[in-house]
Amino acid sequence: MRRIFTPALGARCLALGLALLLALPVFSLPGSALGEELVELGGWNREKIEGLLAEAGRIPEPGEKIEFISAAFLDTPYLADTLIGSAQTAEVLVLRLDAVDCFTFLDYVEALRRAADFSGFKEALRRIRYRDGRVDFFSRHHFFSEWAAANSDHLQRVTELVGGAGARRAKKRLNAKGDGTAYLPGYPVREREITFIPPEAIDSSVLERLRSGDYVGIYSPLPGLDVSHTGIVVKRGGQVLLRHASSSSRLKKVVDQELSSYLAGSKGLVVYRPGGP
Repeated sequence: MRRIFTPALGARCLALGLALLLALPVFSLPGSALGEELVELGGWNREKIEGLLAEAGRIPEPGEKIEFISAAFLDTPYLADTLIGSAQTAEVLVLRLDAVDCFTFLDYVEALRRAADFSGFKEALRRIRYRDGRVDFFSRHHFFSEWAAANSDHLQRVTELVGGAGARRAKKRLNAKGDGTAYLPGYPVREREITFIPPEAIDSSVLERLRSGDYVGIYSPLPGLDVSHTGIVVKRGGQVLLRHASSSSRLKKVVDQELSSYLAGSKGLVVYRPGGP
């Protein structure tokens, strides 16, 4: 879920968790029928973004393009709860490049992958984050599997392909905690079958089948959640890395870490592969 943080889960970035209202240093753009907009570019500006897009446009392979774009976010500070909206609060289209969490990082990278200019970037973000591009809390993709399914024209489900015979499936009631309460009050419970690679099945052959630019989620066995964290696979110099917005107190930024060390034999994977236009 988009940015949920609970005592049981500590300060980890739970993919697609609850967004809280914060007093954020942002500037407002004119609103529209699709919702208000809040933008904070930090050290970025329109020229820098469009320069990055021009370079990325010369990379034909989707995974390589994602690796290139995501590298521009390395060392970007980690910050949770940047999205605005709830069942009781009007949703706002938030575009913040000054700080990201594990999932807004993926939102921005994927939106940049699909864009040719700044306006296209903002429009792609709206369509990636929200069902039918409607800026509304109930249209927001609050779960990693929900996000990928809604963007299936651009993302392929490859967990089973990568995991081979070791891949498993689990039926989930997303948003429903084990005690019957909801992670996101007011948001409906949705049933979904999640394919994942369990920790014991993640061996060298699985790591070999991953590709640079794959979007991965750390599978969560908890009721109501599909993943607990998200990131991007980067393969470089014989290493398989996880590029992600780390909430670790010693990092608190976008970093590259060796994937197998991060998984430490105790975390499973969900994998989506970029494709399409």
